[in-house]
Amino acid sequence: MPGVLYIVATPIGNLGDMTYRAVETLRSVGRIACEDTRQTRKLLDHFEISTPLVSLHEHNEATRADQVAQWIQAGLDIALVSDAGTPLISDPGYRIVRELVSRGIRVIPIPGVSAAVAALSAAGLPTDEFRFCGFFPRKSGERRRLLQALAREECTLIFYEAPHRIKETLGDVAEVLGDPPVVVARELTKVHEEFLRGSAAEVLKTLEKRDVVRGEITVLIGKPAQRPASEETVEAMVARLEQAGMSRMEAIKAAARERGLPKRDVYKLFERD
Repeated sequence: MPGVLYIVATPIGNLGDMTYRAVETLRSVGRIACEDTRQTRKLLDHFEISTPLVSLHEHNEATRADQVAQWIQAGLDIALVSDAGTPLISDPGYRIVRELVSRGIRVIPIPGVSAAVAALSAAGLPTDEFRFCGFFPRKSGERRRLLQALAREECTLIFYEAPHRIKETLGDVAEVLGDPPVVVARELTKVHEEFLRGSAAEVLKTLEKRDVVRGEITVLIGKPAQRPASEETVEAMVARLEQAGMSRMEAIKAAARERGLPKRDVYKLFERD
């Protein structure tokens, strides 16, 4: 009889968030596939779990998928964990789950902590609709283009970001999205947990007073208050988007989308430039 694959969520900081079911599952399976064996070993040692570990990360996931499938088809139960939080959520695992599902192998989630959901629950932004977007692009130009593409979203946006880029990212958010309400959730579940709330510019100003920003960061972006249509001309909008790093043509396309105008009509405004 074939085994199963368990997708096991683990704590993002506070070990007290480990569920009883997760501990029991990790003790009962034949092997645990994990991103970093050293990191997972610390967790297992804390809960006195001696199950063998095997590495599964972004560089070996494709090849490891077949091996895990063979183990499970031979009757072995396997657990998949990430370094912290729920596997597959901006972590490796999608390829292996897809492969196992295609082979008819049962995949069972063992739910628990996710930084994105934990931050959303306490942020104070609308929760009826939200979109998780993973990590921000590292380069400012790519980041600004992504933000512009998301500008018309009506839901709360959730991102992960590295601490050494958070100031630059908030600057991009303020310029491209018109300084929307944001929440920066830092070090969730840990001793120095912190929620910073305000407009993007206000939160940036708070962080600029610090020499160094540390810790795991989740950024949530709400919808800015709608500006009257007459407040910003199309020409001014294009100029603002160019200052935010877009090319003239990208800015024209974005302004046309935002105002519901044909691109050619907006382009004509700049034919003399």
